[in-house]
Amino acid sequence: MEKRTIEYEQVIERGCGLDVHRDTVVATVMGKGIATETRTYHTTTGSLNELGEWLKSLQVEAVAMESTGIYWKPVLHVLRVYPLKILVVNARHIKNVPGRKTDRADSQWICKLLMSGLLKGSFIPPENIQVIRDLHRYKRKLVRMIASEKNRIIKVLEDANIKLSSVFSDTSGVTATQIINGLIAGRRDLEKLVSECYHNRLQATAKQIVEAINGRLTEHLSFILRTMQMHIEYLETQIAEIDTQIDKYIKEFEQEIDLLQTIPGVGKEGAISIIAEIGVDMDVFPSEHHLASHSGMCPGNNESAGKKKSTRTRQGNKHLKATLTELAWSATRTKNSFYKAKYESLVVRRGKKRALIAIGHKILCASYHIIKNKEPFKELGYEYLAERKKRNRLEYLKRELREHGYKIEKIA
Repeated sequence: MEKRTIEYEQVIERGCGLDVHRDTVVATVMGKGIATETRTYHTTTGSLNELGEWLKSLQVEAVAMESTGIYWKPVLHVLRVYPLKILVVNARHIKNVPGRKTDRADSQWICKLLMSGLLKGSFIPPENIQVIRDLHRYKRKLVRMIASEKNRIIKVLEDANIKLSSVFSDTSGVTATQIINGLIAGRRDLEKLVSECYHNRLQATAKQIVEAINGRLTEHLSFILRTMQMHIEYLETQIAEIDTQIDKYIKEFEQEIDLLQTIPGVGKEGAISIIAEIGVDMDVFPSEHHLASHSGMCPGNNESAGKKKSTRTRQGNKHLKATLTELAWSATRTKNSFYKAKYESLVVRRGKKRALIAIGHKILCASYHIIKNKEPFKELGYEYLAERKKRNRLEYLKRELREHGYKIEKIA
């Protein structure tokens, strides 16, 4: 059998492929007028600058590297000052031939794909957006830590046979928090403690609450609860300081943040989260569909032999996806909104999870156009879907009558 070598059109004259690791970077250069050469550099700043000078001396046009953990970030920051086009590529898109896995072979393979124009760079936000992203993501981690500590408090209370979750639907609410603080402070006058914070909106009676919190809170459990409470207070202080830093960096994006808040379910926190993940330059995404694909808020494509297989959502920006899901929940609870009506029409046929993803997708597409065109959200209203369905049904019936020879007169 005759063997044929498939040759791709060379798009880039001189390119470099980087195989990035924690301590080393393996670089391969090839192209027109230069010999193929592979060198290994350390990931220290000085060694990376030597790499940049070497590429500059060879007049390399573009550099491609895998998004390996966080190790690609310092390489990108150092090489950004050189006249290079830098592509950070999803590692799944550049897998090499199995059985030929070496650092040298990987860097050569990346370089070949780069020069053939077969690589598509990931979205890397500019530095001012990256600062907001880092701060906001760290803030979300601290918020999750507070939620975990609150859950641990309930667990310790259960150990002390204090059934707070049996009488309160929200153990993080004001009344439940006051009771927890009183128990941690060592108060044993339970009836007086409950009477001080009880109100008629609670489903449980005061007597039921007193009975539920009458447990066995030992000294060591009280110490653990006090420690958890101090940790929560410390985390809340840290979050307040991070908010101050975020407010300093978002001043130049106040217009976009205000416009995003016109979307149902999107508040200031949600608007900042969207800006932190996608930035304000929508020209990097050819359309809202590319942005939805980047975030993983759309179905994937999996077709073979004319048969469509699973079209579950693809992997994308998990931080943005989580934010959009939260905003979708909020939007579906906004009265007289289009998103609420759309969710109600979808949830019956597709279920809650798919309906939420669909609403999150619509919020993202709306954000794309709002940021790009600098215009507020246009609310269609809760009745829009019903009215559209009615109009479509009426037009369908008119067409049916015309096809059967009937003449339809316009009634004043």
